[in-house]
Amino acid sequence: MTQGLLHPSMGLEDAVLLRNGGDRLHVVPDEPRRNQHSDGPQVSCFDLARLLDRSSRRFSGLVSAELTRLGVDDIGPAQVMVLLAIGDAELSVGELLDRGNYVGSNISYYLKQLTDGDYIARVTSQRDKRSARIRLTERGKQLCADLRDAAKAFERTFCGEQDLRDLATAFQALHRLELVWANAARYGV
Repeated sequence: MTQGLLHPSMGLEDAVLLRNGGDRLHVVPDEPRRNQHSDGPQVSCFDLARLLDRSSRRFSGLVSAELTRLGVDDIGPAQVMVLLAIGDAELSVGELLDRGNYVGSNISYYLKQLTDGDYIARVTSQRDKRSARIRLTERGKQLCADLRDAAKAFERTFCGEQDLRDLATAFQALHRLELVWANAARYGV
């Protein structure tokens, strides 16, 4: 049951929804807090990170539904994101790690699943037999093409021109923020 309530630590302008998720109640702000000294909403890095995490989970659900529609049941959304990160390139695992947000043990598992499913091929380096490069197979390329076609159809159906411009603006802003956060983590604030 969803019920609109006020959290005791918040004022009237910070109304929240309490969602009963089994044994726990999760506090979810209705909208960003408003600063008393400005007209615009005040969004913290934590608010944005939480929204990005939630959006990522929703997108994974969309990818999962599309995989089901395509009859793909041997990999999931996480592996699809690895395929899309590889793209048309031939990469080392280290280069792939730089392109995405993967934990080393997870990427090894994902790459094994993708190799077993014939979505990627591992090519051993001629100079150093201990290292390998990965690239998409025809099956991997076809799945990526099918998913891109589904994304384009979704965008044509649900996104107008202004929505597409907003997506491009959001992408640019998030990319800049990613760089700022990465530098802050690496070199300190």
